[in-house]
Amino acid sequence: MMMIADNQLLLILLCFGAGSLGTALLFRHPAGHRVWRLADLGWVVLGGIGALVAVLAGIYKADTGRLERQIDIAYAATASFDRDAARFRLRFCDPAYDADIATLCDKIEFLSASTAGNAELPLFIAVTDQVTPLQGLQLIFGRAENTSEMMAMAAKADAFDPAAFTVFTALDTPTEAAVDSLRRKVPTIAGDFLILARAYDALIEQITQLKSEWEYLQDNAHILVLQILALCMVAFAAPFRLGKSVVDLR
Repeated sequence: MMMIADNQLLLILLCFGAGSLGTALLFRHPAGHRVWRLADLGWVVLGGIGALVAVLAGIYKADTGRLERQIDIAYAATASFDRDAARFRLRFCDPAYDADIATLCDKIEFLSASTAGNAELPLFIAVTDQVTPLQGLQLIFGRAENTSEMMAMAAKADAFDPAAFTVFTALDTPTEAAVDSLRRKVPTIAGDFLILARAYDALIEQITQLKSEWEYLQDNAHILVLQILALCMVAFAAPFRLGKSVVDLR
């Protein structure tokens, strides 16, 4: 798959060249000859296949856009949580003047540590773009040296496991006891922590959704390869259709 993606424009140009050579050979036959009718039929068939695959690829690209939106949401949720957690630590944990507050501060430290890996969420965008058809001339020049890097990024994205976040539960038994105690003593601290706990749970949900979207795209990535192959077939058939039009005008 990577080989086809890395050389897609070259493959299309080669198919167009092969079709042009075949068309040149057909010019020995007059207009209305059977070979020109077959050439026209080939264009219709391959063009239809190309159109069908283009529709499928369009659906895939729409799903890719949904993944990118999910990345933005998850990344923004992570940044918001980290910012609010840092503010909580600065306000109440430096130092923690109560045992219950210290319990909440420790929990915030654990939750913040569990989101550290989210700083690399944008790598999902880079990986999903690696096989996008017709990105530009870099598909022929200067792409090979990035192949190993892209494969490493794809492996890292595949290894991204939201289950690792569930190791840290926002509200376990000791934490709930500390929150209940602080509701009576310092309700502001208890309220701020509960907001952070709910934000963390929402973040986990967003990360899980992101992983689900990523796996769906990976399972259907072959659609992009089909699109490249369909473009190759259309490029091969196009000179025959053009040749038929030229012969008919004679």
